[in-house]
Amino acid sequence: MVVCLLAVAAVVAILLVVSAGPTTGGERAPRGASVSSSAVEEPDCAENAPITQTLSSGSSWTMCWRVDHNTGLVLEDVTFAPAGHRQLRVLASLTIGQLEVPYDTGLRNTEDITSQGFGGRSMLTLTEASCGGERVTADVPTFGDGSVSGVDTREVLCRETVDGGIAYHAADEASGSEPLVERRTDLRLSTVSKVGWYEYVTQYTFGADGSITPELGATGDLSPADYTDDAHGWAVGEGDHDHAASHSHNVVWKAHWALGGRGGQRVEQYDAADTDEMGPKSRVVAGSLTTIGREDTRTMQNRRWWRVVKPGRLNDDGHPVSYEIDLGASSSFTFTRDDGHEHGGYDIAFTEATDCELFATANRDGHCGRGVPDYVSDRQELDDVVAWVAVGFHHVPRDEDQSPMESHWQGFTMIPRDVTATRPDVPPSRDAVNGSPSPAG
Repeated sequence: MVVCLLAVAAVVAILLVVSAGPTTGGERAPRGASVSSSAVEEPDCAENAPITQTLSSGSSWTMCWRVDHNTGLVLEDVTFAPAGHRQLRVLASLTIGQLEVPYDTGLRNTEDITSQGFGGRSMLTLTEASCGGERVTADVPTFGDGSVSGVDTREVLCRETVDGGIAYHAADEASGSEPLVERRTDLRLSTVSKVGWYEYVTQYTFGADGSITPELGATGDLSPADYTDDAHGWAVGEGDHDHAASHSHNVVWKAHWALGGRGGQRVEQYDAADTDEMGPKSRVVAGSLTTIGREDTRTMQNRRWWRVVKPGRLNDDGHPVSYEIDLGASSSFTFTRDDGHEHGGYDIAFTEATDCELFATANRDGHCGRGVPDYVSDRQELDDVVAWVAVGFHHVPRDEDQSPMESHWQGFTMIPRDVTATRPDVPPSRDAVNGSPSPAG
């Protein structure tokens, strides 16, 4: 009789949790109701077949993809389903917003996305050697948007499941058994585009842990037209005569957020700084969050990161789901077109989504503004959030860049923060660990 009463109470508790309060995002499915890859809902994609992949943790990614003649690979309706939890839509779209390559001599500068583009004939057909996984076809316009010149159907997208390294490693001291250790797999999507002498690998890695890592790899050849003196380049070849010009690869990614659906989002900046207080063992460091309520640009600092939050969606611990944006190694820059503008130099910018704000610079729809500094100037309130993430790489050539050049990479990472109450693929022996452990009795 007691067992039956407990069972009824448990059912009532579940119903109360489901029906009360804000909607939950990375909430665990009711016990006994498994959430497998077959339960993952695929998006309705306008062009190509959707991508769906279940990874080592049991978590799944789904998304649409297409090729834009300017920005190249575009990912849309990006959704993450943590193992044993319901799906959470993360991004409405993700693509490159601009690539600028200014040379240190001041004699050359290109805006590769808006002047030539990563799609169309710039996007290369993949070979077995350039893709270690599945080569996926798409209709790629031969010129412009394809409305005049038609399209070619070519293998341009590389889809791979790759080893992501150690997911976790923890000694299970209570049982005295072998350490808890699992490796993880990641989903990796990439394309290759040739612009001038450079060839660029646009790459997005979707982790089994829910992370998203956009990267741009540069390879190909140094420009034979850009040689200079030792103040503006580096000697390559025999002797100290030929100095290949140094230059920058300034990239801005455009991430249109849709945590649990578009709108209802908030942006926050986290900062932690040393205080004047010294503890028994080390200096005291204090951290805090600041809301960015309106369109703005921000710069990198030590111990600083940003997050996009969905206050109306809570995990099982009652915490709002969010994604953290971490900038990796970057040479901060100001676009040439933005030089002298109040908001010209930024590492990240947040804007309210507007259809005609397409590119970080050289935006062709004039009434929306020429680029990010114009977009933020009217200081709209943020609700349907777009993040413009700027990552620069200053390339000082070296002998080893000849020829072809070894790929060099730049990018950043977006990771789930409180999407689930604990890691979704928690080992059974750690299932009860959540919050501060009870003191030893």
